[in-house]
Amino acid sequence: MYSAEERNDFFIKTVERLESSNLVEGIVQLGSGVIGYKDEYSDIDLMVATSLDVESTKRLVYQTLGDFNPIYIKEKQFSKDIYLLIAFLGNSLEFNVSILPRELLNVKSPLWKVIVDNTGYISEKMNAENEVFQNKPVQYEVNFDIAFEFVYCALSVDKEMKRNNFIYALKMLDSMREYTLIVQAMNEQKKLHQFKAYETLNPSFINAYLSTYPAELTMESLEASSKQLKELFANVVEQSSTITMDKELRNLLKF
Repeated sequence: MYSAEERNDFFIKTVERLESSNLVEGIVQLGSGVIGYKDEYSDIDLMVATSLDVESTKRLVYQTLGDFNPIYIKEKQFSKDIYLLIAFLGNSLEFNVSILPRELLNVKSPLWKVIVDNTGYISEKMNAENEVFQNKPVQYEVNFDIAFEFVYCALSVDKEMKRNNFIYALKMLDSMREYTLIVQAMNEQKKLHQFKAYETLNPSFINAYLSTYPAELTMESLEASSKQLKELFANVVEQSSTITMDKELRNLLKF
């Protein structure tokens, strides 16, 4: 495991190496590091913006991270010109570095800070995107009918239990939990994008949520878990200002 000093040393070296290249116009720090890392397990999250060649900039980031002798680097591509490199170092430090054209910079949470801006454009763009983010009626939203998906999974649990298909029933129960977590996080105005800080949710919700895990794998315990999840989901939806469940859909839950 790495220390705070080691993480800061890697952070400084990374920024210094990247900003020395004319490929990099700006660097934006993301996540908890913006306001002080959450704990000793927090990783380093960066956005690297270029006005030149994204592919060449990506190779530069690869080389920079490679100089730290990582155990593994995973590349993800989200669109034609947006990449993410995830690097794992031997001391367990994780880097998440996105590479993108400067005009595609975006804000998905309040936790961002411009740390390199060679032209002034990066700060201007991030401030403009932040204003759009802050003025959204719903800053964190889902792009599907979460109430319907929950009910669909609940009905699947009932069906698969009758078939003695415990594995699929357990899978559907996990999906029901995931949808419940999303609504609760929205209720508490937590950022949905890469949200992991579940321990910060309301303690009474956490207790109710954890109680939905069955103590044993029996028909009765799984049925009880399903019933608890239906009640918990209905409760968090009632508290939501954005997610609704009409009477007909609620009646399908039969609890």
